[in-house]
Amino acid sequence: MQTNDGPTDPELIRFLREELGGDVSPDEGAWEHVGPIWLWRGKGKDGQPSSMSWHFLTIDGEVAGAIRVASSGHSAAWGSVYVEAGIGKTCWRTSLFPNKAIQGYMLPIKASVRKAEKLAEGDVITVRITLEYERSI
Repeated sequence: MQTNDGPTDPELIRFLREELGGDVSPDEGAWEHVGPIWLWRGKGKDGQPSSMSWHFLTIDGEVAGAIRVASSGHSAAWGSVYVEAGIGKTCWRTSLFPNKAIQGYMLPIKASVRKAEKLAEGDVITVRITLEYERSI
């Protein structure tokens, strides 16, 4: 498991706690979250559904707040956050994508993970999320 090199300055921690909500601890950086897998379907230029689709898990509530605080200053493109995710015996590296509507994140569940864990749309799963502060691309 990665160590968290989050903020240690007491004033910065207080500021982040007050401004972003949640708690900040240098020992944090891993969480579990439970929720259903949902399917997003793309739309073509004509507004009709396309064959393109992605499976996601919504990360919201306290876990989303904790991730937002712990990843402050470490986000990537579009505010995404690099993580290692685990469901059952399957682990993979991915990104959480911010979702303003829920003030949380969306975790993409790729096909190889769904196949390995025998998952489908609507299944309620438990995911383990660990922040990755330094990732070589």
